[in-house]
Amino acid sequence: MSQISGPTKGDVSVLRELAKRYAEIASLDIMEKTRRRMTENNDLKPGRPPVLLHEVPWHEMDVDGKLALKCTDPFARNMEIFFRKNLFQWEYFPGDMYLEPFYAIYKTYTSTGNGFEVMENQIIIDGGNNIYSHRYVDQLENAEDVEKFRKPVLTAYPEKDKEYVTLAREVLGDILPIELRGRDIYCPPWDDIARFRGVTAILMDLADRPEHIHRIMSKYIEGATAELEQMEALGLLEYRNPYLHCTPEFTSDLPRKDRNPDEPPRLKDVWFRTMAQIFSVVSPDMHEEFDALYTKPLADRCGLTYYGCCEALDRKIPMLRKTYKNLRKIGVSPWASEETCAEQIGKAYVYSRKANPANVSQTADPDVIRAETRNTVELCLKYGCPYEIVLKDISTVSYHPENLSVWEETVRKTLDEYYKD
Repeated sequence: MSQISGPTKGDVSVLRELAKRYAEIASLDIMEKTRRRMTENNDLKPGRPPVLLHEVPWHEMDVDGKLALKCTDPFARNMEIFFRKNLFQWEYFPGDMYLEPFYAIYKTYTSTGNGFEVMENQIIIDGGNNIYSHRYVDQLENAEDVEKFRKPVLTAYPEKDKEYVTLAREVLGDILPIELRGRDIYCPPWDDIARFRGVTAILMDLADRPEHIHRIMSKYIEGATAELEQMEALGLLEYRNPYLHCTPEFTSDLPRKDRNPDEPPRLKDVWFRTMAQIFSVVSPDMHEEFDALYTKPLADRCGLTYYGCCEALDRKIPMLRKTYKNLRKIGVSPWASEETCAEQIGKAYVYSRKANPANVSQTADPDVIRAETRNTVELCLKYGCPYEIVLKDISTVSYHPENLSVWEETVRKTLDEYYKD
């Protein structure tokens, strides 16, 4: 791990000014109300849904230089990015964003990896965008390739964490408290494996060489299990983070409240998140066989499970219900049948609605956004679903940042038609 040089006097001046503005917002009464609403929703107590915007194309957002960085030190620049993005979003498209009343330092660790690095060809149209076209090299074509999987070895750096915390306190301590936080669990087998193979080879092998897919998944899960066990043993887990990949994770239904707060979290104290995005096109039985039954043992060791991302799960919910005993939240993508999902989810799980990012990609038509929102609201009210509305995967707004403001305002005003507060 590299040494920290530390912010310059100019960096400190910039950061303190930004932090003061952030602290004022984070201390507003609305933040506690927002947190309570998120908690109740995840506790399966339906009410007005949280509305969130994540995965913003920040390279297209800058307005009047408000996102331009002024700090020179790398540590300071990371802090500056955090403050500027949060302040910008609060001003232009806040939704129900929750700002924690402190600055978080996340625990540092390294991993030796699972033995593979992505090999690909890329087509990049917008050099500022991290979303672009990939053509992956198949590194798992045969049984011998699969044997190249290795169990990752994690190394934590608690002394480095203390150094980061001390440095942040020297800059912000009288303005914002500093908290050391652990990491969330994110287990995306088929996102990773697709990057090592390409999607076409995987889908062909599901039908033609199922034993090869089982071989790959078995090796992958061995590594994922080793990683999670090491995260627990090294004290790298967290139960207090506000967001679990773009959705709220506050809840009263994790056992952490019964433990000594000085003891590090266990797997059973935290959320487990997984998905199989390329499995939208496979049957529920195949989805279960080649994904769910492999991730189930890891999910069972955790407190609650959130399943899904961009894949359509309307045909898969009975399978998910049967497999994941601690399932709490299900992703409902723009490509899923909303009513089929709402009817099956009902009051049993959180209906995590992913609004269609295409509705802000070029223009933002309030009529289109309003119709989409009303459909979600009325279905969730009909079936009693606790739900949230999340706009994410926003690869572009065609350099029209106002599209997000239109979306946020339209959704908020539409919800006002159904809810008093």
